Amino acid sequence: MSVEERVSDAVNVLVTIVEAGGAIIIGVGAAYAFGKLLWLTVRDRDTASFVLVRLDLGRFLTLGLEFQLAGDILRTAISPSFSDIGQLAAIAAIRTALNWTLRREIDEERRQVAAGQRDDRSARP
Repeated sequence: MSVEERVSDAVNVLVTIVEAGGAIIIGVGAAYAFGKLLWLTVRDRDTASFVLVRLDLGRFLTLGLEFQLAGDILRTAISPSFSDIGQLAAIAAIRTALNWTLRREIDEERRQVAAGQRDDRSARP
């Protein structure tokens, strides 16, 4: 087995691990958010609680997407063709746009939650 084949095999194993990590992060985040949503639905129906669940899920999705993108980049590190590079560019653009949108939503939700908490404190006697 040549050095190039060994490196290729090692990178393929690493890609699998990184992509599996991303999928696990997203799956765990979805399960966590679903469980928290069920708990909050039973406990109280405050809409601010649902926003916090969305924030938690958004953080997991953002991290999971970063891992998926890392796997795509690693995959093209070994003998990339122009087709592979084009596919990576398209995938990277889509995932980056998703990540950027998620990050903006998370930041906006955080500001709204913080503003709501300030309003709640100022309304107290």
